Amino acid sequence: MKKLKRILISITLSLIILGSFLIFSAKGMDLFISHLWKVAAALIGLIFFSMFPYKQYQNWSKPLMILAIALLLSTVFFAPSVKGAARWIDLKFIRFQPSELAKLLLLIHLAVLIQKKGKDIENYKKGLVYPLFWIFITAFLILIQPNVSTSLIVLFTSFTLLFVGGAKFKHLSGIVATAVIIGGMAIMIFPHSRHRVITYADSFVNGTSINMQVLQSKIALGSGGFLGLGIGESRQSDLFLPEPHNDFIFSVLGEELGFIGAFLVLSAYLAIFLVGLIIAKRTKDEFGQLLAFGISFMIVTSAFLHAAVGIGILPTTGITLPFVSFGGTSIIVFCISTGILINIATQGQKKKVKVNGK
Repeated sequence: MKKLKRILISITLSLIILGSFLIFSAKGMDLFISHLWKVAAALIGLIFFSMFPYKQYQNWSKPLMILAIALLLSTVFFAPSVKGAARWIDLKFIRFQPSELAKLLLLIHLAVLIQKKGKDIENYKKGLVYPLFWIFITAFLILIQPNVSTSLIVLFTSFTLLFVGGAKFKHLSGIVATAVIIGGMAIMIFPHSRHRVITYADSFVNGTSINMQVLQSKIALGSGGFLGLGIGESRQSDLFLPEPHNDFIFSVLGEELGFIGAFLVLSAYLAIFLVGLIIAKRTKDEFGQLLAFGISFMIVTSAFLHAAVGIGILPTTGITLPFVSFGGTSIIVFCISTGILINIATQGQKKKVKVNGK
């Protein structure tokens, strides 16, 4: 497991360092200094949770999940609206986004529930209904902020974890189909998400760009060519590309480091996922197996969805690039997640993984 931990730490630190350079390039010294404080907090979280025994989460998963729900509810009533969305809790000395924390706490609680239910997870009434309650209440509270993209990630990662944990495909497929219909209706209710979907569909019909953001993103990626313009040489991040330090930092990455740089970064996320799978395979208990899989899957899913938005495959969303994008809550939660994964590797022993109840 030592080699796996070294690989995980090396990749994580490399992505954080790269992200810091890109943020400095895109936004200058002020935002760079602000980002460094968040990086420091994230690294402290990584170190602490890499030493904290992961099995202890089993005793605290439900209270922590209730706390996450309470924080999400507080955004509905108390969070200030920023760019049409109420997603942040501002305590003056710190501002954080509860949905990022809720994603991780939900994975922990789902891993606990799946382990406790055992074979009953294959039965809808005896087992599956319990994790579904927590999944849908979390996704709903995130959706109405509104934060459609994060709620979709919650649903996707959660249902994948349920399937890996033994839930029957026929149960999940029916629930997913219903969720897609309800989610589609919800998307059309919120003006900003409706506009994104309509312009996305129009881009296929009329051959136009999805929107100005994606057009500028594609220009940035195309300008980078194969080897890129070099760190600090981005042109699109200066006035043209919106949110270059956050939602579209992958485009800045592609412009400055080119196709080869973007490919290597995406390969790094894939490597994190593969390391997570190996850790899960060697872990001695089912809870650790499920949690290792869930964390690594959440990281790689977030990364590839962020990249897909940048190249215009998906409608514009607010998904951050793990460890790279500016955003205190995001980088802290992803580093805590990595710390948990390292702790699972530290305490892990080889054991056969249960996949879909087999």
